[in-house]
This record gives sequence, C-alpha cells and structure tokens, in this order.
Amino acid sequence: MAASFWALHALQKSGLSRVGAGLIRGASRSWLKERKATSPIFNGLVRRGIYRPTGFATQVRTNVTDSFATGTSNAYIDAMYLSWKNDPSSVHASWAAYFENLDNGVQPEASFAAPPSLSGGTAVAPSQEAMTGLTASEDFPRASLLIRAHQVRGHEMADLDPLGIYSPPDYISDLDPFTHGFRKEDWDRGLKLKGHGVENITGLCYNADVNQDGMTTLEELVNFCQKIYCGKIGFEYMHIREREKCNWIRDRIEIHHEPYTKKQKHSILERLTFADVFERFLATKFGTAKRFGLEGCESMIPGMKALIDRSSELGVQNVLIGMAHRGRLSVLCNVIRKPAEQIFKEFKGISDEVPDDWSYSGDVKYHLGTSFDRAYPDGRQLHLELLANPSHLEAVNPLVLGKTKAKMYFEGDEMGKNSLPMLIHGDAAIAGQGIVYESMQMCGLDGYQTGGTIHVVCNNQVGFTANPDQSRSTLYASDIGKAFDAPIFHVNADHPEEVTRVFELAAEWRAEFHTDVIVDLIGYRRHGHNEIDQPFFTQPAMYQEIGRHPTALQQYSEQLIKEGTFSEKDITDLNGTVQEVFEQAFKDADNYKSQTSDWLTSQFKYREQVSQTMKTGIDGSMFKTVASALTNLPEDFTLHNQLKRILKAKEQTLTEGQNIDWGTAEALAFGSLLMEGVHVRLSGQDSERGTFSHRHAVLHDQKSGSKYVPLNNISPDQCAYASIISSPLSEFGVLGFELGFSQETENQLVLWEAQFGDFSNGAQVIIDQFLSAQENKWGVQSGLVLLLPHGYQGMGPEHSSCRLERFLLMCDEEEDIVADVTEETRKQVQQSNWQVVNCTTPANYFHALRRQVHRDFRKPLIVVAPKDLLRHKLAVSSLEDFGQDRRFQRVISEAHPTELADPEKIRRVVFCSGKVYYEALTMRREDEVDDVVLVRMEQISPFPFDRIASEVAKYPNAEVVWLQEEPKNQGAWVYVNDRIQTATRELNGKEVRPGYVGRDAMAATAEGYGAVHTREQTRLLKKVFSKDWKLNEMARKIPV
Repeated sequence: MAASFWALHALQKSGLSRVGAGLIRGASRSWLKERKATSPIFNGLVRRGIYRPTGFATQVRTNVTDSFATGTSNAYIDAMYLSWKNDPSSVHASWAAYFENLDNGVQPEASFAAPPSLSGGTAVAPSQEAMTGLTASEDFPRASLLIRAHQVRGHEMADLDPLGIYSPPDYISDLDPFTHGFRKEDWDRGLKLKGHGVENITGLCYNADVNQDGMTTLEELVNFCQKIYCGKIGFEYMHIREREKCNWIRDRIEIHHEPYTKKQKHSILERLTFADVFERFLATKFGTAKRFGLEGCESMIPGMKALIDRSSELGVQNVLIGMAHRGRLSVLCNVIRKPAEQIFKEFKGISDEVPDDWSYSGDVKYHLGTSFDRAYPDGRQLHLELLANPSHLEAVNPLVLGKTKAKMYFEGDEMGKNSLPMLIHGDAAIAGQGIVYESMQMCGLDGYQTGGTIHVVCNNQVGFTANPDQSRSTLYASDIGKAFDAPIFHVNADHPEEVTRVFELAAEWRAEFHTDVIVDLIGYRRHGHNEIDQPFFTQPAMYQEIGRHPTALQQYSEQLIKEGTFSEKDITDLNGTVQEVFEQAFKDADNYKSQTSDWLTSQFKYREQVSQTMKTGIDGSMFKTVASALTNLPEDFTLHNQLKRILKAKEQTLTEGQNIDWGTAEALAFGSLLMEGVHVRLSGQDSERGTFSHRHAVLHDQKSGSKYVPLNNISPDQCAYASIISSPLSEFGVLGFELGFSQETENQLVLWEAQFGDFSNGAQVIIDQFLSAQENKWGVQSGLVLLLPHGYQGMGPEHSSCRLERFLLMCDEEEDIVADVTEETRKQVQQSNWQVVNCTTPANYFHALRRQVHRDFRKPLIVVAPKDLLRHKLAVSSLEDFGQDRRFQRVISEAHPTELADPEKIRRVVFCSGKVYYEALTMRREDEVDDVVLVRMEQISPFPFDRIASEVAKYPNAEVVWLQEEPKNQGAWVYVNDRIQTATRELNGKEVRPGYVGRDAMAATAEGYGAVHTREQTRLLKKVFSKDWKLNEMARKIPV
C-alpha cells in the first residue's frame, strides 16, 4: 500500500484531478491507517496537507512538469488510470508503462517510457537516475534541504488562527520530502546523517538525531520539523543576516522542550484567569461603556507578565510600555497594577483629582498612563510605566523609545541592559501607520538606539471593520520587522503555554542581542471595535465563529483538568477568588483616594509653584570659560580652512564682548548650562552643523574624519555633557522621541530643530495630541524646545513659515482676561500650555533657553527661529546682555529713542515680532521717519498684557499698528488683535483697536516668485510708515 500512497503523491505533484485522486483513495487508506497508528504526528501531516491522500483542492501548490497532465486532459487521464487499475491490458502500452512507473515511485517527469511493441508487454524499467533512491552520502544534503525548508517556510503551515478562518495552504511543496529527493522506502529507513553536520551551523542541520538514539528515520525527522515549525508557533528568523543570531534561535527551538511544572502552569492559569474575569466583570458592571476589551487575546496578560519576570531575572530594572486602547485597561490593572479601585472609580465617573485653579480636561480611562514599583521576593526591584497616549494609533511609540533612552543616558546604561521598551501594536496599525517604520528605523542609530524593543502585535485579525486583505499587502502584519532583521514569533493566542514560551524567548533574545524582536499574538476580537459596536455588519462569518468559540481560559482549564494537573474544583475556586478580588475593589472604589502614581509616569514638580521671573544671566568667569572652549581646539585637530576663519572671528567677538551672533549665544547658553550640571540634548536634521551652517557644534577633522565637540571639552570638572545629534530624515518619529526624552527628568534642556519651520507639520500628531495638551489631559510636564526656522526671504511657500498661527491657535490663554502678573503671585506661564517666542536678539534667545531650566516647573517652548538674523549685522548682542542681572525680555521697547521725536509727537506705535523689525528699522532710517515707534514683542504667548499696555501708554497721541510679514489669516495677527484691545481696556482704561499691516489673506504661506516677494515686502514696509492711509484701511496698494 505504501507504493500506492507514493504513486498518489507523485500524481498529485503532476496535477491529478480530484476524480483521479478519488480512484486511488481506497488503495492508500489502509497504508495511511498503519501510519496513523505508529505516528500520531504523521496523522497531523496528512490532515494539514503535507501528505494529502484525498481531495486535491485548488490551493495545492504544485510543480507541474507534464503538460499533458493539466487542463482538460485530466478527465481523460483519470478514466484511463481507472481502467488500468482494473485491467492493465485495457490501455495502450505507453500508458500502462507510465502508470506502472508512477506506482513504483518514479518521478512524473521520468515515468514515460516508449512501449516495447503495440502488441503488449511490460513497461521498460526506469533508469537509476529516474528513480529517487538515495545513497548514504545523499541523505544529509537532502535532509538539510528539508530542514531548511521548514526553517524558512514552516510558519506558513503553522496552526496560528484560533478561529480557523485563515487556514494555512493545503500543500507547500518545499515542505514535502519528495521535493528534496526522498522516496517511499526512506520513510522508515535510518538516514545516514552522522558525521555530516554543517560547520558553524547549529540545530538540526548540525545534529539531526532528534530522539538522541543514534539513528533518525525520515518519519522522525519530518515529525520533529512539523512539531517545531508547524505547530501553534510559527518562527520567522531565516531573514536575519547574522549566523550567530540564527544559531541562537535554533539552539532554543530545535529541541525537545520540557513541559511546564505544575507551579508554572498554575501561574499561567492564575494570570489568564485575572485577565478573563476582569473583562467579564467590566462587561457585567458597565455593560454600555466603551472599554476596548482584550477578549480573544487574553493570553497576552500571562505572556507579558512572563516576559517582564524573565527580563527582570536578566537584569532589567525599568520596563516602559506604549500601547493603544485595545486591552489597555487589562494591562493597566493586571500587568502594571494600577489599582482596580481607581479604574472602577473612573468608570463610575468619580474624580477627586480635578484642580479648580486652571484648565484641566483629563482624558478617557483607556488613554491614561500609570507607573508602579514592584519588589520581587528575592529582592529584585522593577519599575513599570505605561505611557499615556491619545487615540492616534502607534503615535506613542517614539515617546516610549525616547523616555527609555533618557533612562539609559542618566543611568550610564549604554546598551539598555537596565531599561526595556515594549510596544504593543494592533495588527492593522503596525502594518498601516508610518510612525512604526520611523520608530523602528532608529533602533540602530547613535543617539537613538535603546538596546532593542520588544514589539507585541495584539492581532485581532481585523482593523475596526477592515479585514486583513484590506489592511495590508503582506502575508503577516508583522512583516515590517524583516527590514530590521528582527525575529518574528507568531503564536496562537488560544494556547497560553505556547504564548508564555515565546514571550520568554523574546525577553531572552533582547537581553542577548539588544535588538528588536516581534511577538505576533494571533487571536480575535470577541466584540466589535468597542463593546457597543455591531461587528456582524461587516464580518458576519467571523463573528458567527466567534460566538461558538470557547475562550482561552475555558480551553486551558479543560486541558489542565484532562491532563490531571488540576481538578475542576481547583479551577472553580480560583475563578471565585479572582471574582471576589474585583467585587471588593468595586465596593471600595467610591472612597478610594487616588495617588499621583496611579496616573503619572514622571514625578515633576506639579502646579503649585509660582511663575517667578528668574534672572538667567551668567558671571564673567563662566562666560570666559565657555567662550574659551568654543574657540580653542586640540593642536593636532585639522579644521576646515573656512571654519578656521569663522572660529577666529568668533574668538575676536568673544574677547571684545561685542557683536556676538546667534550661534555663539546659543553655544554660550548650552555651555553655561552644562557647567551648572544640566544635560543638553539637541537633535534634528543637520543639527550638528546647522541647516544654515551657523552652529558647527560638532567639528570634523579634515584628515582623520574624527569628531570634536567643544561643548564637551569646556572644563575637566564640567558636570554634564551635550548630545548634539543629526537625526534621520523624520519629523514625526524624532520629535516624538525627543518629547519622550524630555519627560524623564527636569534636569535637562532638550531641543528639537526642524530643518525648516514648515517641516514641523510632518510631526503634527505629536504637536497636537501630546505637546500642546499632555499636561492638560494627563498631567505630564515637559520642557521641550522646538526650534522652527521662519522668515520671509523669497524662498517660496515651503520654506518661509513655521505656521506660527497654528501654535498660537492652540494656546489655552483667554484673550479677554488679563493674567495676574504680580511678582509674588504670578502664574501666567504655569497656567498656560506652552510658550511661543520670536526673539530678535541673540542674548534674548540665550535667556529664553536658560529660563527653560531655571524655574520650578516645565513648559514646552516654541521658538520661531530666525534664518536671516543668524548673520544679520544688526542682530548682535554684547557681553553686558548676558550678565548676571539680565533676564529674558518679553517685550523690547523702542531701542533708538534718540532717533525719534518726543513721545507726544509720536503718531504711530508699531508692534512687531521677528526679523521684520530690522527691515522696518532700516527703512525708517533710510526714509528719516521720526514719528513711528517700533516695539518688539519677543514673547507672543503667554501674552504680555502688562508690557503692551505700558508701551501704548507712553505715546498718548499715537495709533497702534501690528506689523507682520505673514498673510493676514496667518502669523500672529489673529492672536494679538483681541489681546491688545484687552490689555489697553483693562489696564489703561481706554480700549485701543490696532491696525493691521501685512500681506493679504492667502492660502499659501508666501509667494513663489522672488520679484513678487520683493514687491510685497516693500509694500508692507512702506505702508507701515506712510501717512497716506488711515487706520484699518483695507486698500491693498500704497504707492511704492
């Protein structure tokens, strides 16, 4: 009967139809029965399609070589085969020879032989080359090919879908021993493999003695490969280019695993029970509330806890987690240990954390973060954090990485041995969201690598209402990992022991190689996108199956009872105990007093401090120390000739204390903070040199290519060092990374620089959902600085504007309420969500940066950074401007009063911001205008109500005008207009409505033609000084 099976198998490879298969089904049945009795695994192989005695479905992957055995010829061949089986003489001799050779195991392409005569006779015996018998020396290479085929493609046949909807293919020829030259006689034969191991390759290819008995049959080898690679776990790692890493995985999976002990199984069961009961408890108590439950992937909880435990054993002290809303509540409660009382309290709508002194919105419960410090019985300590995040899927990823990097930096942990980032993705999100790639791209970059991230795909096999074939073009949601040589472990979520095993393996991989690894937990979503959503609208077949499908806890409990590990009473008692835990927490929720650790992941000083105005200058000694380091290089360092001239000029300005430019002032701010023990981190595209070649914070030796950072060589006893990093070409990912970095500690200045200001819109999600509102929603503070180059120089719509109006629109300051600016009680900055400045002097920029650190709280700072002013001859500062008694100026009054008439004769007060001031000053001098005052608003938000009112009061007969380069619907005009009126009305007792001078409203930010830009710029400058127009005149044209 074995011959019939292999003949069937050969015909299957040549395209035999279902009819033909049915004809010989009976002949193979008894042989298959014998195989099943002796090899349970083989039964699975036949069922799964490696050997198929019945039904050749269209998804069978064949290698057809006989053209006559395809298409409409099948019916004819089937009929002849049936006739030949009944009476060999009933068919032509050539067909008789063909069928007989196939039955003897000859491959289809070699089975045809010319008949001896038309009168009959026997078939010609096939040649040795046509037969597939092996010599001893051929066993190993063929076995190696078979093993490698399972290593590469075995995952495609793995049983990964708990629902059985997305089943593996019926047949993959690469996994078929026949494909690699084996024949029927080899199934029970001991293969000659000893002594033929491949050097430097471990696992089965080195030693295929799977039972350690000195002999391996083909049956044993196939069974073992199927068990390892085609079971409930699918391993993908052969895309990894480093042999050492592949060997490491083979050594850990191509073995006989010891079963978990009773104690270990109890731990898995208990954790799974907590996950299951938690979801059912919420469904019972809050049936109409959205919770985005984990049902269908509950085994993620025991998997995550096992991963965290194993990581702790391997030296990890901090675990930082980022995830979206799916399963977040269960992770908060059952993994991070946020008190269940607090979660139930949030469901009940009870809150005692809302401050009554300023705007605080809070957020929905499945967006909140938390932190927890865990102590193990053996004394190990572990800090757990789950970062707060919005509904924007995957947006939190770079923040987790940045915060992890900050922990590594301040702990001196270069490889990430102490801190582990873990990201939990949805299957549709990891495949569809570009931020996933941006974040993973940083995994091997200096300044960004975090020692490897563990990625967990909570794979529901549906994205809201989209099926996998609507969500991605790849086979798996996790295929992005292959771009970064990350091993990928797919696992069936209905099998918690296998889930636990791969989560532990992921932890061990990360500890060993400090690179990314992905666990693809394939389950389902028991309800709709949320619990009140109707999934049958779009996935009726899937949800019919889900309705019949037992939970992972039910299946695992039955398994443990059946194998005798636990009794039914044990299972029932455990369920009851867990239910009681949640019932008690529900009762205690009303009176539970929240702790900040219940929802904060960074313990910054919080809300109570007064926004005192700090002096941010430095003394002469520090100035000289930092200045010297900026211009003195090692003697053997070969500097570019042009840079030599630049440094020489810098040295002269610093020595003389005059004409200090923008880049030098920035370096003085950085250097002085470093000397005070404050870490400085600046990143962005081209930030080492500066987009406009103005910074040169990192110098390159022209001969050796080595780098030298003057800021890190200020003094032998300097307390901190700078990290100046040219980032990858990413805004979303890098800004998110820096925001996460800035959240870790107060004792640092973190800056992100856009190559051009308008490129920041590539990171709009981070700006909108995190930076502008994170303190308002989650109580998370950050002192992150955004440097956004801005200025109209005729460079077109894409390189002129940082979209200042967007940042001002998101400011949460009331336009008709004057903030308290009394020195002892002022909290204006603190009660704002961020600050927006547009400095006009290097010294004021210096003070703005130092002010970020020299205060008792942290706020983001948006710097409308200059381009033209970087080398502008008027935009310079002197030594005195950096002195100890100086500080940031929110408003700079008229700087040249001697050029003007008396205050009573001033006809116009012009408020402006940024580089347009210098253009207006130049024109005022050229046209010898003496009755127009120019006042610079350096801080636009929070609005300087008091200073604006006092400036207007100085000139009793003057009208007020706002001057800007930007179009009227952009820039600061819309923001300052109402506030100027409020300031004058509330503080001066007389409301003044300002006039507007600037470009007319436009859809684009600027003109695309240089000539048009020049004309418009000249027009608005002429207009601001002209006597030929009246306040609020809307006429566009003023004679130039």
